[in-house]
Amino acid sequence: MTSDGAVRELQGRLGPSARFGEPLARLTSIRVGGSADLFLLARSVAQITKAVDHAEDLGVPWRVIGSASNLLVSDDGIPGLVIKSGMTMMELHVAPEESPWVGAEAGAILASVAKRAAVAGFSGLEWAVNVPGTVGASVVNNSGAFGSCTQEHLLTALVHVPGQGTRELHVDDLAMTYRATRLKRGEIRGVVLGATYRLQPGDADALLARIAEIQAQRRTTQPSGYSVGSVFTNPPGDAAGRIVESLGLKGYRKGDAEVSRLHANFILNRGRATARDVLSLIAHVQRAAWEERGIHLVPEVQLVGRWQPEEIASVTWSEAAV
Repeated sequence: MTSDGAVRELQGRLGPSARFGEPLARLTSIRVGGSADLFLLARSVAQITKAVDHAEDLGVPWRVIGSASNLLVSDDGIPGLVIKSGMTMMELHVAPEESPWVGAEAGAILASVAKRAAVAGFSGLEWAVNVPGTVGASVVNNSGAFGSCTQEHLLTALVHVPGQGTRELHVDDLAMTYRATRLKRGEIRGVVLGATYRLQPGDADALLARIAEIQAQRRTTQPSGYSVGSVFTNPPGDAAGRIVESLGLKGYRKGDAEVSRLHANFILNRGRATARDVLSLIAHVQRAAWEERGIHLVPEVQLVGRWQPEEIASVTWSEAAV
């Protein structure tokens, strides 16, 4: 358990930009969750590396968030230091005799990077125009949508590991799998500072038309409102949304948390949902899929913060343990 003294010492080292007791719900895409013991909005690489290095030195747990679009923050908050990545610079690299690429800092929204590339006449990231997360999150989670994913386009990621320094990792170094990487699995305990993605020359008008088509498809198939995006990963050869819909759970609620009536792999905050409402609903859907269909739905959303062991266990069980 982190001592209050260590957190106060860390705040002293980071200065007044590090704030105590910062509410996190407004920073998450589903608008639930408690506060961070200490919060920092990092606007530069130097600021974020200094923060994690000092936290590590003092034994204060730390976590970096982007748009928090796949996180479920406990109502009791997150211990230690929470850093929001606010570095958003982008660079499009085009040179004779070289393949084009786009680079961006970790806090840049991946959809914005994709749109900028398309406007400039370069293809490869159109699939990402509806991804709500940041560049850093796309690397950690191997984000994907509309038939593609980060792994297929990532060239390198700049990663800082406290006590070891900053290094450039190539896509193969991250051992990416479906919605997971060495970073997400904890095999590399570092923070993503930026990334580069492979592009191909294309026609800007055609690319923008394709983007408009993808965005229109998203509006008709996925709900608007506060959510954590896809709740469960898709089982091999099937779709989590189809399975949940087949259980008759569209519109099912726990408190103000509701299974979307448009796409059953989304849970929406209908106003005053708590994180425990959302977790309880995830667990209910998961149990129903197992008991009625014999299908184990694995959560894509990550639980962070002061969850009780039994709460975590309610959605992280394995088939072997049943």
